[in-house]
Amino acid sequence: MSAAVKNLLVELFVEELPPKALRKLGDAFAGVLFEQLKAQGLATAESRLSAFASPRRLAAHVTAVADRAADKAVSQKLMPVSVGLDAAGNATPALLKKLQALGADAAAVAQLRRAPDGKAEALFHDSTVPGATLAEGLQKALHESLAKLPIPKVMTYQLADGWSDVKFVRPAHALVALHGADVVPVTALGLQAGRVTHGHRFEAAMEQVTIPDADSYAATLARDGAVIASFDERRAEIVRQLQAAAAQVGGGVRPIEDDALLDEVTALVERPNVLVCQFEPEFLAVPQECLILTMKANQKYFPLLDAAGRLTNRFLVVSNIRPADASAVIGGNERVVRPRLADAKFFFDQDRKRTLESRVPGLAKVVYHNKLGTQGERIERVRAIAKVVGAQMGSDHLAHEADIAARLAKADLLTDMVGEFPELQGIMGAYYARHDGLGDEIANAIEDHYRPRFAGDELPASQTGLVVAIADKIETLAGLFAIGQLPTGDKDPFALRRHALGIVRMLMERDLPIRLNELVIEALGLFPQAQPDTATQLTDFIYDRFAGLLREQGYSVQEVEAVLALRPQRLGDVAKRLAAVRAFAALPEAPALAAANKRIGNILKKADGAVDPHVSEVLLQEDAEKALYAAMRKLAPEALAQFEAGDYTASLRTLAALRGPVDAFFDDVMVNAEQTDLRLNRLGLLATLHQAMNRVADLSRLAT
Repeated sequence: MSAAVKNLLVELFVEELPPKALRKLGDAFAGVLFEQLKAQGLATAESRLSAFASPRRLAAHVTAVADRAADKAVSQKLMPVSVGLDAAGNATPALLKKLQALGADAAAVAQLRRAPDGKAEALFHDSTVPGATLAEGLQKALHESLAKLPIPKVMTYQLADGWSDVKFVRPAHALVALHGADVVPVTALGLQAGRVTHGHRFEAAMEQVTIPDADSYAATLARDGAVIASFDERRAEIVRQLQAAAAQVGGGVRPIEDDALLDEVTALVERPNVLVCQFEPEFLAVPQECLILTMKANQKYFPLLDAAGRLTNRFLVVSNIRPADASAVIGGNERVVRPRLADAKFFFDQDRKRTLESRVPGLAKVVYHNKLGTQGERIERVRAIAKVVGAQMGSDHLAHEADIAARLAKADLLTDMVGEFPELQGIMGAYYARHDGLGDEIANAIEDHYRPRFAGDELPASQTGLVVAIADKIETLAGLFAIGQLPTGDKDPFALRRHALGIVRMLMERDLPIRLNELVIEALGLFPQAQPDTATQLTDFIYDRFAGLLREQGYSVQEVEAVLALRPQRLGDVAKRLAAVRAFAALPEAPALAAANKRIGNILKKADGAVDPHVSEVLLQEDAEKALYAAMRKLAPEALAQFEAGDYTASLRTLAALRGPVDAFFDDVMVNAEQTDLRLNRLGLLATLHQAMNRVADLSRLAT
């Protein structure tokens, strides 16, 4: 009998789920369920999955699910024929025991199949395994789906019988499992599957919502339960209402864009209703970052910005109810936000009663790391690095400005505002610096020294900001590497990878005249805990981050390895080097020269001791080595001049003309001649060639 194929719906109705985890929970629940059904042959490659997630439910809709999987032919190797059958062809005790373990008896011996297995012949037992029923398969899939949910912490609660305990992220109250219009008899978390669920906690048309069939799930919940079950549909509806409400306010205002906030609010409501609220205009005297953060973080509101990006005294609330008269909801939200804004104003006013400079001594009482001292000690290290970096970037004035900014950069950590909202560190320091009369250069540097905060973030805008940002990040890296606090696997509690990437981006994108090795050594010199190999460890770590960044920008692994193998110290040069390598690789001479370069490198490695890159013309005997030497005397100075002028592409193109002489040299000249002076001279010629060819990049890395 052929299997009946229908659409499947599974819903787990629970108490309010953690909002920040809801989307991940919904995707995981539906995804694992779907994969398990496919693995058991109940769903096919043509089946399609729709995931649903709301504050009180996780659900999955899968199309084209069979009520029974197809039977499966199984062939199991038993043992070699020589072991399973005796000389007369009768089953040995070993074979009978194996068959018994499979649930067969001696009668099955005649049905065993003999087939080649390597050099011998083996016995195989062929059987047909009945396909799983939907009830069996869904039960297994449901168990796996719940077991694999990404739940950091579970609750333990009692079932209705008063005896049994269940552990889950939140108490579950109903289970729906429908194959078409038929209930699938499965259980989970002490619940028996049915077709009854519950709608909106306050606005459902009926206390219990009956789902007639799998395909009417979303529509029935929307009609009878006042619930938009789909996370994506609910999110899109919130976006639509936010835009409509902003348009209703007028004046070109727009809601702040924040995907994380939007996801969290979507996970808090089942029937979104966006309302316009306001607060007293006098609160706008507080820095808008403070007001926006308190509204978003504490109240989950969407502040409204004007066309210039300035905060207005209007904000949007996403309510979970739709009363005929929303004035009470609006008034309640306006009343709740007022103390939050008053707190922010109080913090701002109190903080401005003390200068940043007056707070600096207090940093000596703040522990930075138990092995690295206080924030005060750390600030002195950052200042020392900033003065050196500022001087390297061209002026004593820059070094002086960077020293002031570095001294004050962490002072806002001791303010009330940053104590309440750590996310505002640096931002508040800039406001307080301007209030103290320190000017925009210092204020901007204090804010910018945390940048880039994340991948793709803006770099510090000013030179002073760049200096302090580099000093701050290299101090962090050097200190933690000095005490052995290196990232491991996916664990990077001090964000060292982000710090390294920030340094790379600043040095490269702003083409700063700073040598990476000197920067690392300068920073490590401030830490007596550093070991002899710490500088190499830290430098390699930074170049590894650099390599990853370059690959993300579209450069090939070979191109990146060729350039970074030389450990270029001016990171601003790297883009030009990569462009030169890419242009060189496109030349017809490139493959042969790359292979020759690799060969030369191997020859030089095998030579006894270091090879002096010096050539005695009188010891050149073969025509091929004379020709190579003559070509190098002509081309190498030209390539060197182009290299020193920064025209790396031209330098490599000039060296490409050496292909013919190099090929002829390896065809006609014995490098390891028995005569010592000849051998050393030829090695010197190759060392000179190797040196000339690898100034821009290690061309051997291009060899396939």
